[in-house]
This record gives sequence, structure tokens and C-alpha cells, in this order.
Amino acid sequence: MPGRTAPAPMAGHGAAAGTEEAGKRAVPAWRRSLRPYLLIVPALLLTGGILYPFGLGLYYTVFDFAASKPQPDLVGLGNYRRILTQPAFWDSARVTVAYAVGAAAVETVLGVAVALLLHRSSRVGRVLEKVLILPLMIAPVIAAIMWKLMLQPSVGVINHLLEPFGLGGVQWTDTPTGALLSSITVDMWVYTPFVAILALAGLRSLPASPFEAAAVDGAGWWFTFRRLTLPMLWPYVLVAVIFRFMDSLKVFDIIYALTEGGPGDSTMVLQIRAYLEAIRFQRYSFGISYMIVLWAVVYLVTMVLVRYLGRIQNRAAEVPR
Repeated sequence: MPGRTAPAPMAGHGAAAGTEEAGKRAVPAWRRSLRPYLLIVPALLLTGGILYPFGLGLYYTVFDFAASKPQPDLVGLGNYRRILTQPAFWDSARVTVAYAVGAAAVETVLGVAVALLLHRSSRVGRVLEKVLILPLMIAPVIAAIMWKLMLQPSVGVINHLLEPFGLGGVQWTDTPTGALLSSITVDMWVYTPFVAILALAGLRSLPASPFEAAAVDGAGWWFTFRRLTLPMLWPYVLVAVIFRFMDSLKVFDIIYALTEGGPGDSTMVLQIRAYLEAIRFQRYSFGISYMIVLWAVVYLVTMVLVRYLGRIQNRAAEVPR
């Protein structure tokens, strides 16, 4: 109405706004400009904590540090040359690749199969989802010790269960082939749930419209899985393959707790051979050189798989390369 004055602002609200503005003005400009740099300090500390031991290990590999040699000599690339010319290294490399390929392949197939079963909405499936993560909650070395006891030829529960079928008394970890297969079995028991969880998350993120159209057209289960489910699920599966293959290449705990690299050198993977050289035989530089070679192999394999994953993701999203 004409002649009416505007209401005065509330005292409390005005005081709070004034205090907030004064607080903002009280922060110096140099402190605001410093905040982004402070946020990256934890990342820099973590990076330094990773790179310093790695660089120190590289430094040790150009010498011949050993318990029997207090004054090491500079050998340059002599440790690497010695490793690459040893038949033992190539035997360990063959065992490592066989273990990694076998474990990753079996876990991928079983993980996807379990995910497809759990994807069906049912009360049993929801219960099994909770049970699925139990092996992941057990340390791999503990799981290997458990399986070592179960695989004992005379008192193990596995042979006891197989005895009615005439398969008792099998020497599971006492033969080269049996020891490798037993190690892969333990790895499969521990890490198949990891692949299944990733695949199940991928299945639940797939769009429903293509499957509804396929059902309307009368497509069968195998055709739908081969032409729709698997191509769209493949990026998620490949992520699981990358993680499992990379982790299997540098396996130590499962095999060492189960067979300690035996019988003979049948399960002597590169990690265990590096441990024996550096710790048991106390040839420090030589053992570290083994680890650097293994790191280089894992790095190159991972880079190839990650690039392939990028192409698969672009193809799935229909993004031109």
C-alpha cells in the first residue's frame, strides 16, 4: 500500500549474514590458493612411498649384494643377464604362465556361470549372494592351509569323501600335475566369487529393452546369451580377467603355503624363486632382480589388456576410435 515502509530485516538473520561474510573476508587469499596443493599432499606421499622402495630395489640390482659378500661390486646388468640365461628362470616362467592362464580361465568361466544363476531373482539366489563373499573374507594363505589339510592322502576329508567311489588315496600335492591343479583349485575357490560379483554387477546394469525385444521375437536362451548378453557383458568380464590374471602372475601365498614350490620345481613360480634367492639363499640383488623382471612382465601384460579393454568399451558404446 502507498506510504507503507518496507519491513526492517530481522536482527538475527542480518547478524548471521554479516558474520558469515566477515568470516569469508577473514580467510587470506594466499590460504585459499594453497588449498589445492594441500589436497594433493597425501597422493604425493603415497607416490613417494611406492617409488622410493622401487627405485632402491633398482639400485640394488646393479650390484651383487649378498650375505656372503659384505663389499658388493658394481655388476651393471649382470644380474639380469644371469637370470635370463638360467634354465631355472624359464622353467619358473612356464609354471607361472600356466598357473595364471589356468586360474584366470577357470575363474572367469565359473564366475560368469554363477553370476548368470544368481541373476535370476529368487529367494535362494539372494541367500547365495551373501554366502558368495565368504571365501573373499578368508586370507589366501589360511585358505591354502585349510585345503592342504583337506587334501592329505590319508586323513584328508577330500579322499574320505571320494573313497566310496573308489577314488580314495589320491596323492593330490605329491605329484607335479596334482600339485599345480591343487594350487589352481585353491585359487579358484578363493577368487571365483570376485569374478562372480563383478559379472553380476554387470548383468544388473545391462539395459532391459534388447532382451525384451529378443523375447518378443522368440529368441532362445543360447541365442540371447551369445548375441546380446555376452557382448554387452564382455567389458565387465574383461576387467575381472585383467585383475585375476595380473594377480595370478605374481602369486606367492597360496602356492607357498600349499606346496612351497614342490614337488621338485613343479610349482616353483617366479615369486617363490625370488623369495628363495633373496631370503633363504641370501643373494639379495639376485632375488630383487627376479622381482624386477616379474614386475616388467606384469606391467607389459597389463598394458596390453587395458588397451584391449579400452577398444572393447568404445565398441560397446559405439564410439569411433
